[in-house]
Amino acid sequence: MQRRAPRARAERLSRVLVGAVAVPVILAAAGCSSDSGSKDSAAGKPSATPSASPSPTVREAAYAALPEPCKVLAKGTLKDMVPDAGSGKEGASGDAETRGSCSWDGLDDNGVKGSQFRWLSVSLLRFDSDLTRGPGDELAHEYYGKQVADAQAAQGAKGVKSEPVAETGDEATLVRYELAKKEGAFKQQTVVARVENVVVTLDYNGAGLAGDGAPDAGKLAAAARKAAKEAVAAVAKANAGPGTGAPSGTGSPSAPASPSPSAPASPSPSRAAAVQG
Repeated sequence: MQRRAPRARAERLSRVLVGAVAVPVILAAAGCSSDSGSKDSAAGKPSATPSASPSPTVREAAYAALPEPCKVLAKGTLKDMVPDAGSGKEGASGDAETRGSCSWDGLDDNGVKGSQFRWLSVSLLRFDSDLTRGPGDELAHEYYGKQVADAQAAQGAKGVKSEPVAETGDEATLVRYELAKKEGAFKQQTVVARVENVVVTLDYNGAGLAGDGAPDAGKLAAAARKAAKEAVAAVAKANAGPGTGAPSGTGSPSAPASPSPSAPASPSPSRAAAVQG
């Protein structure tokens, strides 16, 4: 019995050593399995960082400049429309890049036969695109509608007639009426035209004074349409230089969608001025 005791102790010690070696192997295998699962999980998990929202934008206005208002009409056109027209009287403007106006008047004196009076005015208003107000062409379209409505509702106007004007910017309307004044019967012609983000308002009137007969309204209307087309073309030309990025033509009709410093939407010279004289 005493001889078998050392042998039994040796067998127990051997089994302990074998178990001790096996434990680290199991722990190592478990660690590898845990790391692999963690990496796989991280790889399949979507990013918690949200993508940045795109900044709001607005369609850029086509035209960034206006022509000199007293140079939008050719000398020949002025000569035909206004007797002794001269260089014109430029209206005051706090910002020549967004608004401008010019007027001409003349009297063709025929002595005892009376005289013919003419008055012509061109006003320009440009709208820039704005994030809060909208694209420039839509702002211009809105203002265009108001200008037409103002012309149609002129105080004291008689026989008001309106008609579209073809091939003059993106949209244009001629408003015609007669206005009786103490000097005589004035034949008023107002053409409102929009080309992209610019509105052109042309007022033209004439009267026979001191006994002379009233001018032919049809001829006055034809002259007003021609002049309005010239003014619209001058706007496009002013923006056709190198690097402007603006269209070089008068533009094909473009329907505004639902609207870079922002142009004020105040009206051009008052409608009362359109029939002065």
